[in-house]
Formats: sequence, C-alpha cells, structure tokens
Amino acid sequence: MLEQTLDIATKDGAMETFICHPERGGPYPPVLLLMDAPGIREELHDMARRLATSGYYVMLPNLYYRAGRDTKYGPDVLKHGSEEHGRMRAVRTKMTIPPVMDDVATMIAFADRQKAAKKGPVGTHGYCMSGPYSLAAAARYPDRVAAAASFYGTWLVSDAVESPHLNLGEAKGELYISCAEHDELAPPDMVKKLKELFDKSGNAGELEIQMGVHHGFAFPQRWCYDKPAAERHWERLIALYRRRLG
Repeated sequence: MLEQTLDIATKDGAMETFICHPERGGPYPPVLLLMDAPGIREELHDMARRLATSGYYVMLPNLYYRAGRDTKYGPDVLKHGSEEHGRMRAVRTKMTIPPVMDDVATMIAFADRQKAAKKGPVGTHGYCMSGPYSLAAAARYPDRVAAAASFYGTWLVSDAVESPHLNLGEAKGELYISCAEHDELAPPDMVKKLKELFDKSGNAGELEIQMGVHHGFAFPQRWCYDKPAAERHWERLIALYRRRLG
C-alpha cells in the first residue's frame, strides 16, 4: 500500500489530503472519502486504507481547511461542552454545500493528473455531515460521479436552497443511502420523506435503513460501533463501486 499526505491547491487555500492506493496493478478508479463532523483522524485513515486494498485510489480531504491548519481535534471532540467540541462546532456550523462542490471538482481534476488514478468515472461517499455532500456531488457532476453513497447523512432533507433532496433526479450515477434506525440527525419523518423523493427520482440505487443501530455505527472507535452493520456498510459500498467504477 502506498500512501501520502499532501496539499491540493484550491482557490481558497491548501487542502490537506490523505491519499492511498495499492502498490501494484494500477491505475485505480478514484474515490473520494468525505469526512464526518469530528474531522480527520487516524480512524478515517484506516478506513481509507481498507477501501484502497480493494483496488481504489482513495482521497480523504480535510474539508475544514478553510478554517486553517488547526482543524484536527482530540478525543473529546464528541463530548458536548468540551473545549474540542466547541472548537469543532465553530468550524462545522459554517460548512455549506457550494464550496465543498468546488473542492470535489478540484479533487477530480487532481486525480485526472495522477498516473496511479484511472481516468473516467469517480465515486464519492460521505459520513454524517458529508452524506449530503456526496449526494450533491452526484447531481452537480453527473458526467463524472458514477457512484455516490451517504452513510447516516445528516439533514438530507432541509430548507437550505442547496439541500440534496432537491436534485436527486439530476444524478446519472447510482446512489446508495444508508440510514440508522436511531438517529436524531436523520429522524424517521425525514427519512420517510427522503424515501418518497428517492423513489420518484427514478435512480437505480437504494435507500436502506439499518435496523437496531445508531448514528455512527460504522466507526470502530465510536461507542455505537456495530460490527455486523459496519461490515454490511463495507459490503454495500464496495459492491457499488465494483458495479460503477470497476
């Protein structure tokens, strides 16, 4: 496995990005792993590595880069009231979809210039806050994003003008949306509405509810980690990428 962390130049600054791919047999289809709210950490690096071993050129960007270099947080980041949680929320609450779409375009263009990355369709998948980003990317770049997945994406139906539920029908790629049964950030009424809109969109993909689990179930270091559901998440994701990217 080959890996590196480098800065990708964007119009808003240097976006630190962790990249990994197999050592032999390339080039590999590029996929974008979009982080959850707690931000970049070794747990996500390990998930990128696991996906890369299946034959993908995986890019994991620090989407908080516009707020500066000091946007990696300690283990208390999810503890409400902690200093780290406050620092993270100060950045997280300013995040919107449009600038992240610029980042997606920049990463696709970067991958197009790399010998280890295969030219052609790309995949995206996002967790938590990045679930909407992944789905929005499929609608914004329908001729490039052939597969997009959201895992316990937050507020996929909202009043925001850029809410991803408004543009599901614009995606040409296959979408996969995985929701947790217990999730305050994606409550049952929202999921029901999203399912209705998804079905009307005619997309060839799937919206699946993982029963008995909580928001964050795929993260090995999270209190709510559920191994069967986490392994199912890998099964669904890799199968999606195999179908659409090779």
